[in-house]
Amino acid sequence: MEINPVLIKEYKKSTSLRRTKTDSIDCESIARWLMTVEYKPHSKGFYHAYSLKSLTRLRDRLVRQRSFYLIKITNVLDHTFPEFKPFFHERLSKTALYLLENYGSAEKMARMNSVSYDKLRSISRGKFSPQQFLELKELATNTVGVNNSIFDVELNSLLTLYKSLVKEIGTLENEINKLIEEVHPHYMSVPGIGPISAAVIYSEYGDISNFSNPGQMLAFAGIEPGINDSGTESHGGRMVKRGSSQLRYVLINCCLPLIRFDITFATYYAKKRGEGKPHRVAITHVAKKLVRVIYALERQEVDYNIQKLR
Repeated sequence: MEINPVLIKEYKKSTSLRRTKTDSIDCESIARWLMTVEYKPHSKGFYHAYSLKSLTRLRDRLVRQRSFYLIKITNVLDHTFPEFKPFFHERLSKTALYLLENYGSAEKMARMNSVSYDKLRSISRGKFSPQQFLELKELATNTVGVNNSIFDVELNSLLTLYKSLVKEIGTLENEINKLIEEVHPHYMSVPGIGPISAAVIYSEYGDISNFSNPGQMLAFAGIEPGINDSGTESHGGRMVKRGSSQLRYVLINCCLPLIRFDITFATYYAKKRGEGKPHRVAITHVAKKLVRVIYALERQEVDYNIQKLR
């Protein structure tokens, strides 16, 4: 069982004015506190949720670090080969990363030959055409970037750090997938909720039976509106944004594929947009609907069925 140590401390202070602290007094205080409230042992699912919370939050931190190094890599390319990233549509794809790791500078890319193209074509599975290869060489030859060995060293270091983070994130995701498959909550059947998103929802909410209604789940995620009530005036405020920011982020992100591929959620989104609400506000309303669906699926212990959704 878990209890908040602050509650024990305050309870102990309320029972005596003396500032005495010993192991025996602490034990008695804990025992007496437990007698005043009804505590229950953790359910079996708690241990999965506890493990998943640690893994998903660590993954989130590593993903943020990975994004940080991507920005640093872009900063270096802005000095050495500013035309490189726009050529790849502002994305560092597998082909782009291979070029940076094996050639690095624009000067070396300008000297690529047919053997280089064969390797690039293999890595891109035939998507990197000869026309693109020649265009990239032309950009490398006429780049406005600066050729400096210091930037090459910096780029290699950043790429090494980036690759190590990618590997660690992959390892964590494999472990997360194994744990969430053992639990396999019913809301994994909702289109748009993948294993990682389901793991975050499960780890942050824990046992859904602890919530008596969907409104409590909304409050826990911090996506309920604030309420301003004074005298004869009463109106809703902005989203409170309390609770788990990671949970809130995942719930809202899950709604993006939902409004693209699920007709019910798409209709609901269109309805809110038709009421004059901007995109982000409409998506928040869709997230609220998604939470209500998750609550119903877990309470009724059924998988998602679009025919039964209203």
